[in-house]
Amino acid sequence: MKLISTAVKNQVLQSMMDILDRRREDIIAANKKDLDAFTKDDQAMYDRLVVDNKKVDDMIKAVSEVKDQEDPVGKVKSKRELDNGLKIINKTAPFGTIMIIYESRPDVTIEAAVLAFKANSKILLKGGKEAYHSNVILEACWHEALEANGLSKDLIRLMTLNRQETQEFLKNPTEKLDLIVPRGGERLIAFVKEHAQCAVLVSGRGNNFIYVAPDADWDKAVKVIINAKTDKISGCNALDKVLIDKNLPDFNVKVKDLAAKLSDHKVEILVDKHIKPVLADKDEIPNEDTWYEEFLALKIVLATADNFEDAVEKINQYSGGHSSCILTENADEALEFMEQIDSGAVYHNASTRFTDGGQMGVGAELAISTDKLHHRGPLGLEQLVTNKYYVFGDGQIRV
Repeated sequence: MKLISTAVKNQVLQSMMDILDRRREDIIAANKKDLDAFTKDDQAMYDRLVVDNKKVDDMIKAVSEVKDQEDPVGKVKSKRELDNGLKIINKTAPFGTIMIIYESRPDVTIEAAVLAFKANSKILLKGGKEAYHSNVILEACWHEALEANGLSKDLIRLMTLNRQETQEFLKNPTEKLDLIVPRGGERLIAFVKEHAQCAVLVSGRGNNFIYVAPDADWDKAVKVIINAKTDKISGCNALDKVLIDKNLPDFNVKVKDLAAKLSDHKVEILVDKHIKPVLADKDEIPNEDTWYEEFLALKIVLATADNFEDAVEKINQYSGGHSSCILTENADEALEFMEQIDSGAVYHNASTRFTDGGQMGVGAELAISTDKLHHRGPLGLEQLVTNKYYVFGDGQIRV
């Protein structure tokens, strides 16, 4: 794929910012068609679907931030000269063609495309049918920005395929695919992994855990738990499970206090058999499947951990490998927890809601990767490249 100069890329992004601002009323009107057609039976998905003036401002901000970031392509990672005279340079390079499959969120149509474009990759956007009208107008904005700067609109393309057509495309793509990013739940990820013929980078489920250690500052703990659970229930970084150490002083009093504050925020509480006697009016966890579930709702599990080791074991067994937190005043124990927990982001005394490209200083993100190859955590501009070795010789042969 031909490399586009940084100057031209930034001109396209400036055009896109201007177009989004100029067409904001059209974008919001198109989104209203999607909202009116949505049944609202899934509140989290509905929340992700909404585009208002603030969301358009956020889209413009995302494009602006990427425009201001350094071009990630062609950066020298290493350089060496061998004894035989070969000069070897390892530089960052574009992926080529990226396909992203996602549901509901029209802002992904902006963030995914702006990242892929500046990383000099072509992107195929497979949005959900619930955001059809929103995505169509956002694609039109991208095409206007590209063509205004002499580039092909084929660099950013919306795909409107049904499930069967998507399956066929994954198995027998009509064009070369270099990377697929399924951004959704377990079923979507399994579907893509089963049928894809190229590399798949998983943006997995959240199902995030917090462990409350015996020495936790209780006021701090409650504040963090409430924020992690209620700030944005549709976020993959929202909290789902709380493990409270059985050795927490005033255990019963504190559990009741936490439950009362969660109830004030309309959070449904499920409990394990050890907390059931303390919160007798709450339902017990129905089965082990609940431990693996990402709720994306005002719903939480309050359960116990026998000790530090038990908490680590449970988190590593059940969590989605996204974000995990320990609440403790013991810095050494916190570090041990962070080293042992198998998650993309590990926290000490802070809300899991910070696992976000913008919050972590990465900027706009394609996804939160829960894979260990090629990158883990927020997948921003810097991470949306591969690498290539440039080997310069003068007739050298291997003997």
